Amino acid sequence: MDDVLCDYQIDTRIEYLASVSGRTVDFVRQAIWETDFLDRSDRGEFSADDYLAEFGRRLGFSLTRAEWIAARKAAMPMFPEMLDLVTALKTRMQVALLTNNDHLVAESMGELFPEIVPVFGHHLYVSARLGSAKPDPACFFTVCKAIGVAPEECFFTDDRPENIDGALRAGLSGHVFSGKVGLVEALIAKGIVV
Repeated sequence: MDDVLCDYQIDTRIEYLASVSGRTVDFVRQAIWETDFLDRSDRGEFSADDYLAEFGRRLGFSLTRAEWIAARKAAMPMFPEMLDLVTALKTRMQVALLTNNDHLVAESMGELFPEIVPVFGHHLYVSARLGSAKPDPACFFTVCKAIGVAPEECFFTDDRPENIDGALRAGLSGHVFSGKVGLVEALIAKGIVV
């Protein structure tokens, strides 16, 4: 999702959180992003409520769900051309989304990124709900099983090379995403009609 379907702007999110909490940007970055908290959250170690409480505890501020959602949403402007591509591909084949994110993202996806919900429907997979996160091959196996296809039948794209490595280890084919043009070329090279 992030940096493939939307332009995930971490600095924008941190600045927003600093503004609402009265903390400095450096404080927010150190309290949240320079720890293992987000990785643990992506693996599902915190429920949505516990995650939000821990997020606030680390900031020393009672962050509301609405404030958290507003900060996250402000930091993820959509790439319309990518959503158009996925929508077009969906008319020819099954598509699914696998994102490393926490339970609160999973619960609030309709508020954060309402445009993708109808495109992916029940094939929108958030790592916290799987109990494993990219690049762990286990999360790829789980999604392949859920959508009813063998790993070798799947093509996966992600902006992080380590996640592509995980997909390849699970038997999927993959492409490191750096823009729509490169992805279309990779799909065509795999024989996928775009």
